[in-house]
Amino acid sequence: MNRRKFIYTSSLATGSVFIPSFLKAFETPSAKLAVGNKKLVVMQLSGGNDGLNTLVPFRNDLYYSLRPDIALKRSETLLLNDDISLNPALSEFRNLYDEGHMCILNNIGYPNPDYSHFRSMDIWQTASATNTIETTGWIGRYLDQLPDHLKKPHMAIDFSRTLNTALKGSEINGFSIPDYGLMSSLLSNKLLRKKKANFHDHHNDSNSYLHKTLSETFSSADYILEKNKSFRSKITYPNNVLGKDLKNIAELINANTDTNVYYVSAAGFDTHANQLKQQYRYLKIVDEAMDAFIKDIKTNNLFNDVLIMVFSEFGRRVAQNASNGTDHGAANVLFLISGALKSKGIYNPLPDLTNLIDGNLKYTIDFKSVYATILSKWLSTDPSKIVGNWNQLANIV
Repeated sequence: MNRRKFIYTSSLATGSVFIPSFLKAFETPSAKLAVGNKKLVVMQLSGGNDGLNTLVPFRNDLYYSLRPDIALKRSETLLLNDDISLNPALSEFRNLYDEGHMCILNNIGYPNPDYSHFRSMDIWQTASATNTIETTGWIGRYLDQLPDHLKKPHMAIDFSRTLNTALKGSEINGFSIPDYGLMSSLLSNKLLRKKKANFHDHHNDSNSYLHKTLSETFSSADYILEKNKSFRSKITYPNNVLGKDLKNIAELINANTDTNVYYVSAAGFDTHANQLKQQYRYLKIVDEAMDAFIKDIKTNNLFNDVLIMVFSEFGRRVAQNASNGTDHGAANVLFLISGALKSKGIYNPLPDLTNLIDGNLKYTIDFKSVYATILSKWLSTDPSKIVGNWNQLANIV
């Protein structure tokens, strides 16, 4: 077994990727899953996407005075209304807005913001307070709340090499799929099939728990691989990692997979220097992949059953820096996309550039209120047990 396969195999300790096929003999059959048809796709723009150059306040003079070299002119952008436009890379986003399939939430953040990538992302993924460290994620806790017969790792899938914190629960973790081919190869590995399991002794609590966890993750791996074979997309996707990941998600959705939540990441948004070209490039990757994904799920009339949330761990400072970029900031814009939105267009007022905190935008909506709304209104679960008693946003979904 080479180093790559060894690292992948060792991720069994998290119960998030797969278990060897020799454990299938110990697996007990479960009742057929019965789940709703609503799917949530969470797209993370890693690095801290600049919200002000994504949703552009082109009529605001302060925007131009604070960003003399990187502010986008009205003529360069995609108009949404008389005051606001989108970055020129986001033509599909503009189409979705025009068609009434997008809700744009401004000033999303949390109190006492942290400007570290790792800590801020941890706060978003765990739905914790700035001064609190959580070991489970908001999606993982959602999995924990499912009825026992629905507690399967594949109910939430992360298309990453390692499972991110958002999908880690106290009772069950979500499922990470970095590579279908590698997963299939490992599950059919003859050497693994010949191994003897020493932890299936149900008289030992630790062994019993490990047996249960590994058996469930093996079952999920087998289930996902079978579903992956049952539908092949005819849509052409961009030839990049995000395009591949969204194609995989669309195929699983079109294959009527039980999975409720999908998680995908797009990198490249830490724009400390030469922001205009870098942000355009990476927003274009997101936009083109989104275009293909929307077309794909529309082929089976599933757009009304899918909600896409696009967020970043923080925004950028309002003023540009000396390198024609922006440094880590606070509040940001968040996009919700679906064929079944109740609130369409701009949900709340744009950032107030006259009322900053240390040069950063002030948040007006806590991101946990967004989570609570999605959990309650879209995934039909009690958000208080997952993110706490946050006010839900009116008439979103």
